[in-house]
Parts: sequence; structure tokens; C-alpha cells
Amino acid sequence: MKFDKILIEKKIQANPYAKNIIKAFPNLPQIAIDSIDDVFGQVKKPYLQKRQSLSIFIGEKKGELVKAAPKAYGVEGDPHYYYIHSYNCIYECQYCYLQGYFNSPDLVFFVNHHDIISRMSQLYHTHNQQTIWFHGGEYSDSLATSSITGELELYWDFFSRHPRAMLELRTKSSHIKELINRQPLENIIVSFSLSPANKAKEHDLNAPPLESRLVAMKKLMKKGFSIAIHFDPIIYSSGLEIEYRELIDQLDHYVDVKKIKYLSLGVVRFTKKVYFEVKKNYPHSTLWRGEWAASFDGKKRYPKSMRLQVLKMVKKILIEKEIKEESIYLCMEG
Repeated sequence: MKFDKILIEKKIQANPYAKNIIKAFPNLPQIAIDSIDDVFGQVKKPYLQKRQSLSIFIGEKKGELVKAAPKAYGVEGDPHYYYIHSYNCIYECQYCYLQGYFNSPDLVFFVNHHDIISRMSQLYHTHNQQTIWFHGGEYSDSLATSSITGELELYWDFFSRHPRAMLELRTKSSHIKELINRQPLENIIVSFSLSPANKAKEHDLNAPPLESRLVAMKKLMKKGFSIAIHFDPIIYSSGLEIEYRELIDQLDHYVDVKKIKYLSLGVVRFTKKVYFEVKKNYPHSTLWRGEWAASFDGKKRYPKSMRLQVLKMVKKILIEKEIKEESIYLCMEG
């Protein structure tokens, strides 16, 4: 991925996390701006322009720093939140909802991590005596640029001192440099999104191939890290059962599947706006095999009977591998 310039808010030019990012791109010109909101996405930039050149924005996140997650976002029974430390991703997954969410694929890095953690602390004490979850990776990838941004140490410190708080780092990355030399914590879980090898090759453009993610998982689990899996999105094909049996066999070859903390299953879905953006960007993709219809939440999905059949099939294979049924949940499914 090529970058053309850095736009940085004037008031945070001395911020250490901003300096980390600038240090990674020493040859890019810098433009001082008053606020990211004045510039980012003000003129629509096509999603696929990320193949040519993008800008990097650095600033402070304003407004809600930590948001309540929707139902069926995580393990049932506990409150779930996601924190916002970045917008957009260096990968180009064909089904990515960000292509219809922001008006630009430019990368945005927020550096007021102390404010984010302060809000986490407030929520931690609000949910007194209760396990509370915080998820990274809702609007970006949690690990892909972590060696550039350098904030993980701060989060590690917070979660080491707040044992009721759970941190999930959601990723498609095999970039584990910032993790592998850290002390694993029981309340920090690294979760990998996985698809069958052929689906990953076709749809997860520029992302690490399946085998690279499995190798990364193996290294982390060997070091003592807690690992989780997202089979999400599951994309229909006539050979779906064979593909997922092969995927789960590969997973079992690299890691002890009985030690996986949890697995989420979710079928591909889009908001109406994202659906038309994806159709425009990838008109010939095999994403469009199968029937699509408006669903219970207004999103475009496969018909309910088809979704349930797919989810039941994948869940059955997992249980055959002696993965406990209570560790499997359906993501964003009614």
C-alpha cells in the first residue's frame, strides 16, 4: 500500500504515539490541520483508490471513544463494548463493510489512548462485580499496524490491573511482533478471522493467507496466549461443507482446538448501503452466488432457512472435533 502524505492535528504533534507513526513514514510530507473532521471524508474518495495511494490522518478521537456493542456481538451474558482507536484497514476484503461506512478509505489513527482507557475505567466501575468486554478491531484491524502505532503496552498495563475486564483483539493479521514478547494475560484474547483457503485467497485481498494466520496462532498459543476464532463471514458455495471440514482439519493440525476460548459463526451480511457499494466494487465476485434478501434487521442476507442450514452444518463439524457447544456462538444472527 502506497501513502502520499500525513495530515496531523496541530495540537497533538508532540504526542508520543503520533511520533511513532510519523517515524514509520519519514519521507512523507506532513500537513498540519486543525481537526480530522474538517478534512477526512469531506470529499468522497472511491474505496478502490486504496490500490493506488492513500493519506494518513493522525489526531484525537472526539465524541464516543467506547461504544456499546450490538446484541450477539460477543459471548452471551456479559456487557460488550468496542473502543475506537483507528478508522480503515490496510487490507482489502471484498466483503468489508467499511467500503460503505466511511466516505474515504484513508487511514485514520487516533492517539488519545489515555482518554480511551479512562473511559474503559469508568465503565469497569459502572459494571461493578461483573465481567466486562472491550473489543478492538471494529473499524480497523487490531494488529496489522500495531508496530507502527505502539499503543499496546498501555492497554496491557490497564488490563493487567483490571482482571474483570476482558480485551479481545480482532485480527486477520499474522503480524504478532508486538505480542510475542509480552507476558500473556488471561483476560486478553487474540481472535483470528478465518475462511477456507480458497475463499481467503479470493476475498481477503492483501491480507495474509490462511496458513500464515494459522502459524501465527500456533506461535501465540505455544507462548500461552488465549486464542479465539471467528468463522465470519461464511460465504456460500456448493462445496461449503468440504471447505469447512478442510479448514477445521487444518486448524486442528496447527493448534489444540480444545484450548480455543470460543468460536463465533456468522454468515455474510451487509447494510443496504454497503450492499450496493460492494456490488459496484466487485460485480463479478462469487459473493453473489445464492439468494439475497432483506432480513430481520434490514440487512441483506441469505434467506433464514439457508443461513440456519449453513450455520448448523459448520457447528456440527466443530462439535465432531470435540469443541464444546457452549464455546460456540452465532454472531449478529437473530
